Amino acid sequence: MQASSEMLQKQLYAITTTPTAGIEPILANLEEHLAFQVALEREGVLYAAGPMWSEDEQTWEGDGLVVVRAGSRAEAVAIAERDPMHKRGARTFTVRPWMINEGTMTVRLDKSSQTFSIL
Repeated sequence: MQASSEMLQKQLYAITTTPTAGIEPILANLEEHLAFQVALEREGVLYAAGPMWSEDEQTWEGDGLVVVRAGSRAEAVAIAERDPMHKRGARTFTVRPWMINEGTMTVRLDKSSQTFSIL
């Protein structure tokens, strides 16, 4: 498709992470997991991450989605394997290539208050 060749075609990797034994092991490893995520963010590896809520938007059962910048799927798998959640068996994961073609991101910077927001 010609339109596709004109789009961004930015290759990223989506890591879907799922609890193996309920929420307790997730909560026990959450602090180290979040520190790992922040380290990936500072390295420029982490594109986006966060919890996946239930379909009714009311509960969280420990599922998450992590999108990383990596040179290959194998590299993305190696990143996921380093996550304390996965190293300790609190979660299992899958890695799928994800190509970004469309979308927008808007950042608002208010100079007077020196604040910003993502819209």
